[in-house]
Amino acid sequence: MRIAELQTQPNWVLSIVADDGRVGRFDVSPYLQYEALRDQTEFVKVVKGGYFVEWDCGADLSADTIEARWQVVGQVTRQTTA
Repeated sequence: MRIAELQTQPNWVLSIVADDGRVGRFDVSPYLQYEALRDQTEFVKVVKGGYFVEWDCGADLSADTIEARWQVVGQVTRQTTA
């Protein structure tokens, strides 16, 4: 899975759109061993790297980890132009 879009939500949840159009939510709270991520102002500074997400504090999660544990909630239909 490649991460196409990424947004933070309350309560340490990431809203993710995969490159294949699947939309899901990933709960980061089980991964809060990084003290900095417990601060919501730091948590929202997440950056997508395609096959991973990362934070300034050095925490990161692979797309494989996210895909294995996320909750798919929908599908985005992508239109192609000729």
